[in-house]
Amino acid sequence: MSHRIVTTTSTTTTTTTTSDGGFLNIGYCRSFPGLLKLAQVVTLMIAFLCVHCAPRWTDYDAFRYFEVVTLWFLFAFLIFFLMYVFRLQSKLPCINWTLTEFFHYILGTILVFIASIVAAVKSYSVSALIAGSVFGFIATFLLAVSLWMSYSVTCGSQQTSIGV
Repeated sequence: MSHRIVTTTSTTTTTTTTSDGGFLNIGYCRSFPGLLKLAQVVTLMIAFLCVHCAPRWTDYDAFRYFEVVTLWFLFAFLIFFLMYVFRLQSKLPCINWTLTEFFHYILGTILVFIASIVAAVKSYSVSALIAGSVFGFIATFLLAVSLWMSYSVTCGSQQTSIGV
């Protein structure tokens, strides 16, 4: 009796796509910093629209300040988001983008927090104004989280060793 040994081999070809060479960085939209930045933009937009569409304002100057601050940082963080999605930070290497973003987070956290406190104090039971200040506080929290993450990247622990 003769025995036959049959060997079957199969080859699998896999193709991987990297996010390094394309025009868009769609992976950033799914990352935690990208989702956090989107949440900041949406929260700031809701806060702005709540105050802007309120039927009556109780203090014109306070809510105009709230509108200016929320709208400014809404556009600033939308520009940062689009900059990372379209990979523009690599095309403008003369600017330290992580440090620029870090300073925007510092200013944004402080100014949105102050504007939210002022809006909460001056709302006088107008529900749209209260909702705007609540979304302002939520945006402040999201900005503080981004500030903490940006701080750990920008000013985090740096290895310094001196060889003797």
